Amino acid sequence: MSDVLKIEIPAKLHPVFVGDADFRGAYGGRGSGKTRSFAKMVAIKAAMWAEDGREGTILCGRQYMNSLQESSMEEIKSTIREEPWLLERYDLGEGYIRTKDRRITFVFKGLDKNLDSIKGIARILLCWVDEAENVTDLAWAKLIPTVREEDCEIWVCWNPELEDSPTDKRFRKEATSRMKIVEMNWRDNPWFPAKLERDRLDDQEKRPNSYDWIWEGAYVVAHDGAYYAKDLAKAKRDKRICKVAADPLMSIKSYHDIGGTGRTSDAYSIVIVQFIDKEIRILDHYSSQGQSLGYHVGWMRESGWGNAEIVLPHDGVDPDLLIGKTYAQHWKDAGFANVRVIPNMGPGAAKQRVEAVWRLFNRFWFDEEKTAALRKSMGWYHEKVHDKTRARMGPSHDWSSHDNDAFGMMAIDYKEPIAISALKIKMPAQGNA
Repeated sequence: MSDVLKIEIPAKLHPVFVGDADFRGAYGGRGSGKTRSFAKMVAIKAAMWAEDGREGTILCGRQYMNSLQESSMEEIKSTIREEPWLLERYDLGEGYIRTKDRRITFVFKGLDKNLDSIKGIARILLCWVDEAENVTDLAWAKLIPTVREEDCEIWVCWNPELEDSPTDKRFRKEATSRMKIVEMNWRDNPWFPAKLERDRLDDQEKRPNSYDWIWEGAYVVAHDGAYYAKDLAKAKRDKRICKVAADPLMSIKSYHDIGGTGRTSDAYSIVIVQFIDKEIRILDHYSSQGQSLGYHVGWMRESGWGNAEIVLPHDGVDPDLLIGKTYAQHWKDAGFANVRVIPNMGPGAAKQRVEAVWRLFNRFWFDEEKTAALRKSMGWYHEKVHDKTRARMGPSHDWSSHDNDAFGMMAIDYKEPIAISALKIKMPAQGNA
């Protein structure tokens, strides 16, 4: 490239983009400028490659992306439009970004639904994963080998939430010498806007419990606004989180959530319960990523739930892509005779499940040891709020969703026991002895 470029990014990011690396990234709180800076550097890198005669694809991914509006496309377009020398080199359309010489094309994908199709993308020169906190271990395991050109790179930006999240663990706690990763917070952004400073001070004063996570890159202990946080706290005070035993004379139900319709799904959750009078005993919990049906079956048998009823969500009757058999059929073939599918609840199903759980929470008894991971998911599950309009958008679809969908389906399926106030038996008349 013949031009001498003056690139303005926060000083803390300078070492990230200097020298060789397989991975470059930044993590931290709101207002750090990391996303905008990475969007600019992606556009610069692609333009430089095009002028050097290289051809290929820039893959921009997020774990959840149902449309281009939920992608990083507009962020990249904005940085290109702000720099005249970049704008000269790009063709920007309603649904695409590419260099004018057509050598470099940008592709935007959601990792939760497109992992296998990503393998077919030709010559990925760079993959930038934004909002990467929720990217699963399975997604990283499949994505990283896909970016296989010798001098290609993966860039990662995330706002830490969970201390043991796959992204935080891989790129922060287990970082290697081929990773250039830094922490970025609001004070590291020389262009931190006045509006965000007012928001920051307001959160510091009025929302101290979530301030460190939002602005300082700290981990979340419990999500602010989680649906069940107060109910879980009350259950603990009431000593309903304890050792809970199964009643051997009562039937056992297992409620399942399927994160896909093939025999190997991206996530699978099971909640084991008993309904005893008006008491709902949460006996056990299982959650896995990318495992086969046989793995789920093995857990059920090894954990002592081989006689449980299998209750599946509506997609339990969808045929898989391998042999055309439904999940319900697979479970029956595995020897579980009692298999049932809950019909599709239609629009608003997720919120209906939340409300059903709320109504019944005082009846729940949790096994302290076996439901620890489930309760962690429930303590995180929260309302999604639009960043700009602050409109409430229903339950957020993230790592906690599958556990809560299974638990909520149980609450929907629960039937109030019929109380028998009096038993009237007509006795035959007896004669005198």
